[in-house]
Amino acid sequence: MSLITDPWFYALAIPGFLINGISKGGFASGAGNVAVPLMAQAVPAPQAVGIALPVLCVMDVAGLRAWWGKWSAREMRAILPGGLMGLVAGALLFGLFSARGISLMLGLITLGFLARALWQKARGLLPPPAPPSAVRGGFWAAVSGFTSTIAHAGGPPLAIYMYPLKLDRQTLAATTTVFFGVMNYAKLVPYWWLGLLDGTNILTSLVLLPIAPIGVYIGIWLQSRITDRAFYNVVYVLLAVTGAKLVWDGLT
Repeated sequence: MSLITDPWFYALAIPGFLINGISKGGFASGAGNVAVPLMAQAVPAPQAVGIALPVLCVMDVAGLRAWWGKWSAREMRAILPGGLMGLVAGALLFGLFSARGISLMLGLITLGFLARALWQKARGLLPPPAPPSAVRGGFWAAVSGFTSTIAHAGGPPLAIYMYPLKLDRQTLAATTTVFFGVMNYAKLVPYWWLGLLDGTNILTSLVLLPIAPIGVYIGIWLQSRITDRAFYNVVYVLLAVTGAKLVWDGLT
């Protein structure tokens, strides 16, 4: 059991978790999880996934404190069961899917979703808010739970269902925060079973924990100072950047 001491690792991990916290706290996880692919430049990808989980759990606590009671109970009923089923599938199949393959798949799905939204906007076909759907919500939540378990990359699939609902930004941020909070704490069991929470990973996570609430509270502060239209523009831009980065990671 030893602490990671490589300065290059921390040079990548610290800004990665800061961006994660800002995205999770204020912008409905629109930027995805950049910390894992960044850390994977210095340590093996499974180790990066294991190190990330305790830090993400602390972020979830900070986010829940800020958004308590503001989530949509209706949407939670639609997405939570599917998310948990996806989590179980991801735990059972962990190791059978390469990180590059998952990244490429998610990136293409994300960019396809955004291309459709931009095409509708360019043609003036701005659709009304999508109706809630337990079927669609359950499907995309299951995909989110699966990819979240494999690579902490559950943000884009959930966004495909949640963003078209056009919820107010507080409800969207709160619902997303609660969903991923449940997912992350549920993942502690299979991650321990898979050996991803060994002494080295936990010690390294403890060093990175102070970053978690800082990023979350910066994100909350930022989103409270922009309009609803600007908020959705920001999350779509973040999603576009994330999708492009996922495709890049999958191809390189």
